[in-house]
Amino acid sequence: MAYAKLGRDSAARKALFRDLATDLIISERIQTTHSKAKAVQPFVEKMITLAKRGDLAARRQAAAFIRNEVADEEVSQNAIQKLFNDIAKRYEERQGGYTRVLKVGPRKGDGAELAILELVK
Repeated sequence: MAYAKLGRDSAARKALFRDLATDLIISERIQTTHSKAKAVQPFVEKMITLAKRGDLAARRQAAAFIRNEVADEEVSQNAIQKLFNDIAKRYEERQGGYTRVLKVGPRKGDGAELAILELVK
């Protein structure tokens, strides 16, 4: 299987995917380069599918990938809780296609193609 290495070794690439996926779950919309957005999209889709399953094993699998960051300080809800309580309920009837990538245009500094990765409403 071919995949984008993004100029990183495997550990840095895995950390990048974890960070981007966690940020997307927390804010539900992130802006990054188009290649990073396309690379992290399958990981986010898998996490949402795990959250829809909802059992303890799925929660542990998601917790092994998603970083434990605070999503909402008012409710003291972390990223895993938001994924399983809010996002999974939103997509109960949907059979995939939870995210979309929208091209924004080139970045000013280096001309890299930017994109917005967001959860579908």
